[in-house]
Amino acid sequence: MVQKAVILDDKSMKRAITRISYEIVERNKGAEGLCFIGIMSGGEYIAKRIAERIKEAEGFEPPVGKLDITAYRDDGRFVPDGDRSSVSFDVRDKQIVLVDDVIFTGRSCRAAIDAIMSRGRPRNIQLAVLIDRGHRELPIRPDYVGKNVPTSREESVKVMMSEIDGCDKVVIMKAGV
Repeated sequence: MVQKAVILDDKSMKRAITRISYEIVERNKGAEGLCFIGIMSGGEYIAKRIAERIKEAEGFEPPVGKLDITAYRDDGRFVPDGDRSSVSFDVRDKQIVLVDDVIFTGRSCRAAIDAIMSRGRPRNIQLAVLIDRGHRELPIRPDYVGKNVPTSREESVKVMMSEIDGCDKVVIMKAGV
């Protein structure tokens, strides 16, 4: 795979996360009662960053958990390492904001919803994603989107985060020729 284009640099990525944070607070009329769950691994770091922005703006830091969806996948890629999730709060009757880095077919989000529901029945689940690249196979639509990026199926979107990669940016990758 070779890099085709940078679609978000560190500054535009920060702006997108900040915008998502404000949209979440506005739509929910504040941050009280919100809980964030990031899909491992990219979603967990974005969820933490959103919670930090909300704390800066509202003075309240919502709880953040991370969710390992491998046991709930439908593609046969189950890896029995044990559940690496860390959700320290009860999801029952909570407003959950599920966070992922990229939404593509919708299958990871479906698996994440199943994983959340196995922990209890939340009041509602909202979906926030940094990148929406289209090509849905399931009727799942994010409530909050940092950037819509039309891609072909032969391309991939790579979200690089300083916590993992040492830098913040989003790039489109395509098969090398």
